[in-house]
Amino acid sequence: MSKTGDSPLSTAPQALADAQAVAPVAWPTETVLDSASLNNLRELDPTGKAGLLVRVVQAFDTSALRLMPQLDLAVQTVDMAGVRHVAHTLKSSSASVGALTLSRCCAELEAQARELRTEGLAERASVLMNEVAAARRALHRLVDPAP
Repeated sequence: MSKTGDSPLSTAPQALADAQAVAPVAWPTETVLDSASLNNLRELDPTGKAGLLVRVVQAFDTSALRLMPQLDLAVQTVDMAGVRHVAHTLKSSSASVGALTLSRCCAELEAQARELRTEGLAERASVLMNEVAAARRALHRLVDPAP
């Protein structure tokens, strides 16, 4: 939750909000987030007193909210360096929070951008945005399981 009481999901940029609208709504956390990756994070703060998991989720959320409009613009303008930058940046951060499918999508989009292959760029970026939305929902349920 933000300081104003709004959910971070309610403040998403339009590109991410659009992705959320078309992404499946009821994906269980287990299918989106890798439990082994999450357990690795939990082992770093076993009691939860340091709030590490919450801070990592917030950092991922902030990064995703910043990067999705950049990706949208890069795809619209066929800025392959911009696409590659966003995909590369999200690749490791998504893996660190257990969003391994998203990380793989990022790796594929990064490779496509590096090779300057524009065919299917918008579709692959759309898949990535949907995966970001699904990962964000799952992460929010993980740290704030109340409806």
